[in-house]
Amino acid sequence: MNQPGVLQDRPHLWAFIVGCVAVTVGVVMHLPMFWMGRFNRFHLAGMPMDDGMLWGMALIVGGIAVAGYGLLPRDATQHADDDALLQIAAPEDAPLVAAHWRLMVVLTVALVIDVMKPASLGFVLPGMRAEYVVSKATVAWLPFAALSGTVVGSVVWGWLADIYGRRASILLSAVMFVGTAICGSMPDFWWNVGMCFLMGAAAGGMLPVTYALLAETMPSKERGWVLVLVGGLGAVGGYLAASGCAAWLEPIFSWRILWFLNLPTGLLLIFLNAFIPESPKYLAARGRIAEAVRTLRGFGCEVHAEPKAPSAPAASGGNAHMTHELAGRTWALSIAAVAWGLINFGLLLWMPIHLVERGYSMAVSSRLLSASALIAIPTVFVAAFLYSRWSSKGALLGSIGVTALGLVGVMLLELAPAGTLSPVWPIALLIVGINAIIAMLLPYAAESYPLAVRGRATGWIAACTKGGGLVAQLLSLLALVPGLFMAALAILVPVGLSLALVWRFGAETRGRDLRDFEG
Repeated sequence: MNQPGVLQDRPHLWAFIVGCVAVTVGVVMHLPMFWMGRFNRFHLAGMPMDDGMLWGMALIVGGIAVAGYGLLPRDATQHADDDALLQIAAPEDAPLVAAHWRLMVVLTVALVIDVMKPASLGFVLPGMRAEYVVSKATVAWLPFAALSGTVVGSVVWGWLADIYGRRASILLSAVMFVGTAICGSMPDFWWNVGMCFLMGAAAGGMLPVTYALLAETMPSKERGWVLVLVGGLGAVGGYLAASGCAAWLEPIFSWRILWFLNLPTGLLLIFLNAFIPESPKYLAARGRIAEAVRTLRGFGCEVHAEPKAPSAPAASGGNAHMTHELAGRTWALSIAAVAWGLINFGLLLWMPIHLVERGYSMAVSSRLLSASALIAIPTVFVAAFLYSRWSSKGALLGSIGVTALGLVGVMLLELAPAGTLSPVWPIALLIVGINAIIAMLLPYAAESYPLAVRGRATGWIAACTKGGGLVAQLLSLLALVPGLFMAALAILVPVGLSLALVWRFGAETRGRDLRDFEG
């Protein structure tokens, strides 16, 4: 594929390279501290930080700042003059070629690395609690900090993607991944909490940018299933990678090794960026026409560049109507995202304790929830098929409806006499519903907004998925977890509202040219 170099459009490439080297060296300077603990099962709690670690942290902070400076484009506000604007055919009707498949594989691997970071939290918490000797309430601040970071990262990176480019935003996430590897040598619990926030910011930021990039490079007729499948496989692969590394490495090197894996995986992500082109739509919008044409031809598109015809004046009220539709669509997807977070990070985590209180064995309740990983894989493929071959809007509405049925089942489970109603079907409906929602929600958002705000809009919806989780985690921290009936009833309200709003304001995106959504 004939495309520009990794950072050919960045005038300060030297700064990015220097920043990456500084961050990597800063992490390596923490390894001696970690290796010193090999005779004590890598327990470092309470040990003083030496000068090498302090200098290493300074290198990491400075390196991230310098690398970020190196990612600035030549002119962040550059637009072509009106007379020079060209009408460029985007890759809407092109067939899938080797460049598309290569991008799909690379971005799937990138999402696996991205999801793997926060997914490791569940595997480090038991060892971290034992080593630092902290209570359950205290250790709960770690996932709370990570979720807070993902919320901030989704919003900030979405903004960065619209202004500085999709590829630059992914690279910044990768550099931050490398820096957060030092969590593995932190002797103090609260240092880990702070670094976990940064890790969450990097992880939360990369996800919506990836969807925006995919939406802008895939042909219309193939875009739906590609977005859902790549996102779903990335999510499932990330959890499988985290659990596999935990089972293989944690017994040997303790929980700390899961954080140090951020070093090689972050560097791998930087390397993979060589195979990720910038979005041609973004390039054309910034006035970089030659680069856009070269990228499109790399995707097998026959580009016909002609002077842009003057656009007809918008009909009176047209902009107001578009704004109204986009506002309604944003409310619909935001509420659905918050409801998903409340279920995934709240209701499903609270359920085992409540089921035990209802007389079910812990083994039964845990086995039901552990089956979610197995259910998630076929759900991804079914969701991708329905989304791309039937209806994107209909498939999303169907997944929200299945989730609503699961919540009703949970309420009935709580009302029925203990042991008279099986918990299998309501839990199965919930798991299928929320896995289908998260597989389709961000791809749908990436397809439903104009180019100028696509990164920010997708980032906002991604932030809302974690925002619901923040509310659920805060209830846990404050010991205000409601009963299953009240929790399911409270969540059913936004689920029902999102169902109505998606029905009213959701757009059918299957097979449509993304230019149809430009205001």
